[in-house]
Amino acid sequence: MISALVASVPSLPTASATSTYLCSGYTSCADAGYSHFGYRTEGSQMWWRMYSGHNCTNYVAYRMVQNGMSSERPWSGNGNAENWGLAMADITDRTPMVGAVAWWKANVPGAGSNGHVAYVEKVVSRTEIIISEDSWSGDFHWRRIEKDGGSWPSGFIHFADRAVELEDPPVITGNVAVGEALTATTGDWSPAGSYDFQWYAAGQPIAGATERTFVPSPAQRKMRLSVGVAAQRRGYLPGEATSPRTAKVALGTLAISDRPVLSGLARVDETLSVAGGGWSPEPDSTRIQWYADGEPIEGATESSLHLRQGQIRQRITATITASREGYRDSVLTSEASEPVQAGRFEITEPFTVAGRLRVGRVLTVTPGSYEPRDADVAYTWLRNGAEIDGAHAATYQLTPQDVGKSITVRADLTRAGYRDESVLMTTEGRVTTKPELTVQADGKAGKVVVRLRVTAPGVEQPGGPVTVSIGRHEVSGELVDGVVRLVLSGIEPGKHQLRVVYAGTSVVEAAREVVQVKVLRPEK
Repeated sequence: MISALVASVPSLPTASATSTYLCSGYTSCADAGYSHFGYRTEGSQMWWRMYSGHNCTNYVAYRMVQNGMSSERPWSGNGNAENWGLAMADITDRTPMVGAVAWWKANVPGAGSNGHVAYVEKVVSRTEIIISEDSWSGDFHWRRIEKDGGSWPSGFIHFADRAVELEDPPVITGNVAVGEALTATTGDWSPAGSYDFQWYAAGQPIAGATERTFVPSPAQRKMRLSVGVAAQRRGYLPGEATSPRTAKVALGTLAISDRPVLSGLARVDETLSVAGGGWSPEPDSTRIQWYADGEPIEGATESSLHLRQGQIRQRITATITASREGYRDSVLTSEASEPVQAGRFEITEPFTVAGRLRVGRVLTVTPGSYEPRDADVAYTWLRNGAEIDGAHAATYQLTPQDVGKSITVRADLTRAGYRDESVLMTTEGRVTTKPELTVQADGKAGKVVVRLRVTAPGVEQPGGPVTVSIGRHEVSGELVDGVVRLVLSGIEPGKHQLRVVYAGTSVVEAAREVVQVKVLRPEK
């Protein structure tokens, strides 16, 4: 029917402070960068049975078909612009959207007696839009409309609103492993907008994973990940896209922040300790193993190691193995120690030797205190620095051979895994000998003849000064080959005490003797 083809005949909207023309006419608009989308040519055809040429309904119908709608009008009956929003009331509201039809009722500001329709090109805000339009007996325009004026559309018909369109899908970049940060691109959308993210593991949404980056946890181990991106732009229907799935999430790698360090002295019976070893994230557990020259030491799994004889000359290391769910074990090895040395004795109280340095006397060692206490101790006595045969006890009885000699004793400490330790104890001075005096005193008239013989163990023929006296009478001499003859004169007749004093030498001790002697009267 001819009436079904009658298009609306709106009056040209009047420009005001809230309705601004951006361009007019196909050529001028094209020169200004505003497209007519081919209507200059295609407008000669009737679209949705609207009148061809300059006509608001035919232009909008053309744009709807261009956006993918059927070439058949989606309702029956009157095609005038005023009827569009009424016929399609179920998809008409007050919300502007790109690709929607801006619709004016009849005889409202911005429309004539048959109403008006235009195509929404851009939604600047909920109160500002940009439209393209044609008009009966008028021309093609682009126009900006603001809601605070009187020419705001009566409604918006949502035949085929434009959605944000995906041009390139989002992708996930990064190392797909536990603990490694992954980053999602937004993908390329037209037009660009704002974006929301949702990460998925094995196709299921991961709770709380709504940021652009995501760090897989052990819960996602061996799963494939993807990310969904929802794109929004004011005035457009939202768009959604999902990235390709990743490879399966692999075991993570614990990041090393600190290496283990050994402390202590590498010596038998000393203790080495290992400390340090740091990872991120913190491991669930750690294990320690000690090694000697690269070979594991059985049972050595604590943070300290007591060194034994078997480790002498070996270098010691310690490894710390960190474990965490979802991560590969991380093994850190310390620097090697110096070669383990034999142990050294610690003497806390000194060894001492006591006794008088005289032939026949006994010298005795008092042991000191030392660590370890289970060391073996052997003694060796020395005469002028030379070992004395058979003298290996803690005591030693001085002999005539020792006279005039210095006597020392050496304590030798030995223990498996330890360096031998020797302690030398010295005595003060030289060994002396006690002399024996043999006095022969012959009383004569007015005088006494004294013959003295001195013998001493260890000294074959002692020397040294001798003094003999009776009262105030005194005479001195020197031993020669152990013998001296002295004469005291001017002695009164009678019995007297004869005092004999031997001064000794550096090795023969001094001695004295008192004997009775009878002095005769001179003959008349």
